Amino acid sequence: MSRPRRHSWLIALLTLVVGLGWAAGKWTPLAKDGVHDPDSPAIGVLQEPAEALSTLPPDTAGNQVLWMRALDEGHIQPRTNILPETQVNLRLTDVLLKNTGEMPLVLFPHRQHTAWLDCSNCHDQLFERKAGATRINMFLILQGEKCGLCHGAVSFPLTECLRCHSVTRDSALARTFGKSLVLDRTPPGPTR
Repeated sequence: MSRPRRHSWLIALLTLVVGLGWAAGKWTPLAKDGVHDPDSPAIGVLQEPAEALSTLPPDTAGNQVLWMRALDEGHIQPRTNILPETQVNLRLTDVLLKNTGEMPLVLFPHRQHTAWLDCSNCHDQLFERKAGATRINMFLILQGEKCGLCHGAVSFPLTECLRCHSVTRDSALARTFGKSLVLDRTPPGPTR
């Protein structure tokens, strides 16, 4: 093996080892997370976050995992339901929220939400089914209502503004919606 090639192999190995060490350091061990009882015998049975999450596609915020990418790439296969009568209802409809003040517009993608949740989790207690019928603002969201019920708790944090405020007003995507608030991306036939 030539010397430059050996060095590139060694550099790749060191990068991997250092990267895995850094990834393992991103998640607090269960015994120190302030949620789990460190004296409980269950601590030894539960999987540590670093072990469970470090092999998933990395993110820079929240719990450091790109969950939709993990789902799309087959790294995880969540249950489609707990109760047998629950029907999976994957929706591919996007909703554009235009009342955002000076911020970019908000694109609400149903797919990313309905891949995890049944429609009844949000409709009709949090959001009306008709686009534009629900009053949503950052004050409510920051108070843990509407989108803030999950974002900031179990989904990426509210400090990641541009993940929601992602559509500039003069973009091609904004023009695609035109005056409509809804864009249906559902192909003909079954979606799941």
